[in-house]
Amino acid sequence: MSAAVRFSKYGGADVLRLVDVEDAGVGPGEVKVAVVAAGLNPGEIGIREGVQAHRFPATFPEGQGSDFAGLVAAVGPGVKGFCVGDAVIGFSDSRNAQAEFAVVPADRLLPKPDRLDWRQAGTIYVAGTTAWASVDAVDVSEGDTVVVAGAAGGVGVVAVQLAVQRGANVIAVASVAHHDYLRGLLADPVEYGDGLAGRIREAAPDGVDAFIDAHGNGYVDLAVELGVEPRRINTVIDFEAAKRVGARAEGQASVEARPVLRQLVDLLARRLLEIPIYAAYPLREVRDAYKKVAEGHGLGKVVLDVRTISCTATLAREVA
Repeated sequence: MSAAVRFSKYGGADVLRLVDVEDAGVGPGEVKVAVVAAGLNPGEIGIREGVQAHRFPATFPEGQGSDFAGLVAAVGPGVKGFCVGDAVIGFSDSRNAQAEFAVVPADRLLPKPDRLDWRQAGTIYVAGTTAWASVDAVDVSEGDTVVVAGAAGGVGVVAVQLAVQRGANVIAVASVAHHDYLRGLLADPVEYGDGLAGRIREAAPDGVDAFIDAHGNGYVDLAVELGVEPRRINTVIDFEAAKRVGARAEGQASVEARPVLRQLVDLLARRLLEIPIYAAYPLREVRDAYKKVAEGHGLGKVVLDVRTISCTATLAREVA
C-alpha cells in the first residue's frame, strides 16, 4: 500500500483525503516513479470543485496532479532509456501525480538534470507549457511590447521570462510586493487595480503589441481597450471573453508536451529560466497547500514535498 491524494465528491479543499491505495502494477511501456516533489496548479481547484466538470469530468474517487519529479522505482516491459534509480521529471494525464508513487507511460518522462532543484523540476510542466503556448499564440518577437497580466503567478512568471528571451519589452502586471523580482527578470512592472490602463499607457507610450492574460477578471477587455489586435491576445482562463472578442485561448494542450518540456528543462538547468517556489507542504498537508494556491498572491508556485528532499540519496539506494 502507498499514500495518494483522493476526493470522492466535488467541493472545497476539505474534500481532499490522503488515503492508502493498492500499489499499481507496471504495464508494457509504463514506468513507476517514487515521487519526490509534485506541483499544484490553480486549474486543479476548478476540476475538484466541479466548475470544469463539462471539460474535465471527475471519476470518483478522483486523484489530483499532473506535475511531478522523482526516482524510477520500476520499469515495465518494452521500456527503453530509463532504469531503476534514475531521476526523472514527469507529467501525468491521469491526475495521479500527488501520491507517493505515480505510474505513467515512459514517453511522459524526461531525465532530471543533476543541477536542477527537485521543487522546480516537480512544478515546471503545467505552468511552463501553458506559458510557452501563450507566448507562441501571440507571436512574440524582438521589439514587441507585451503585457503579461498575472505576471507573478506560475504561468505569468514563466511567460515573462520567455518573452524577454525573445527580445520583447515586457510590462508585467502584478502587486507591488513582486515588482523588484520582476525588474530582476528585465520586465517593467506595473501595479494591478484601478487606473491600470493609464499606467500601462504610460509604460508603453508607443502602444502595446501583444497581451497575455494569465489571471482573468477582465484583462481580455482591457487588452482590447488598449488597442491590441484580438489575434495577439491570449488568455489561459477567460474563455468566454476570448470567444466574445475573437481573442485566442491557447494553453498546454496547444503544444507538443514532451519536446516543449525538454526545452524548458534545458533552460532551467542552464539557469536561463527559474520557477520561484513560495510555499512547500508535505503530502499530508495537501488541503493547506491548495488553500494557499487559492489565495492567489504568491510569487511562482506551491509544491508538495512528497518525500523529504534531503533523503533522496537513501531513496535512490532503496529503489535500486
